[in-house]
Amino acid sequence: MSASPISRRHGIKAAAAAALALPIAAYGSSAAQAAEAASAGTAGGDGGRPLRVMSFNLRYASDTPPNSWAERRPVMRELLRREEPHLIGTQEGLYAQLRDIETDLGSRYAAIGTGREGGSHGEFMTVFYDTTRLDPLEYDHFWLSETPNVIASKGWDAAITRMVTWVRFRDRRTGREFYAVNTHFDHVGQSAREHSAALITGRLRGLDSALPRIVMGDFNAAAHNNPAYDTMLDGGALLDTWDVAERRSTLYATFHGYRPLTPDGARIDWILTSPGVRTRYAAINTFSKSGQFPSDHLPVQAVLEF
Repeated sequence: MSASPISRRHGIKAAAAAALALPIAAYGSSAAQAAEAASAGTAGGDGGRPLRVMSFNLRYASDTPPNSWAERRPVMRELLRREEPHLIGTQEGLYAQLRDIETDLGSRYAAIGTGREGGSHGEFMTVFYDTTRLDPLEYDHFWLSETPNVIASKGWDAAITRMVTWVRFRDRRTGREFYAVNTHFDHVGQSAREHSAALITGRLRGLDSALPRIVMGDFNAAAHNNPAYDTMLDGGALLDTWDVAERRSTLYATFHGYRPLTPDGARIDWILTSPGVRTRYAAINTFSKSGQFPSDHLPVQAVLEF
């Protein structure tokens, strides 16, 4: 973790704090500086102030080929080292899998997360960050249910437990603070998706309104074609970086299931921001190696300025 003090937000019972306050150990990227210019949309003469953000459903680790974690891990490592995001929201990562990613990336990065079943159990909504760029000031978790402060609670018609991790950061280069929110909506329950969107937007209203927001996740809902998307963007409180970007990559469906990519397909993985955040570039990253993709989802990326 960063040397800066970091506090948990009040609102989750103290008895649960030990299980929830399980930040993953520090890790980082040692890629050459030249990789920064090679990464999609990161070149510029602004002294490096733009923030490189990635949202990535990792696909939980499995030992079963094809596409086992052992097969995918080297490709994942190369992708992350190549892109060097300052901020990454991951979904579906399991504890041991996330520890592998730590090992692969080294000492420059750190992460905050907890298993959705509590502690190290279940999938994580991890927020990874470059410690040379970002200092975490405050963080918390809540569950997408009628009882969001109850660990492992499942809501509405969801098939499985879903949750949110959020962090308030200070950008060490600019001094600006912002919130990063990471989530994964249910893949079955449409009511759960809609209620989850309403819960998150309500929680965002309770945060410091002066600070920008970045909301990342696998929403299991097609952008522009699902009421959950409409709720997240209702009233203009959040904007879709893909829509407002000054430049963008080719569009592909962000879930491919290890099948051929679908041009102009559904974006179910999004990066949203509050108004006033400039999106210089938005991308759907199609990196693979020898036919092996790092996940069954494509990572989505944005280069942002506050």
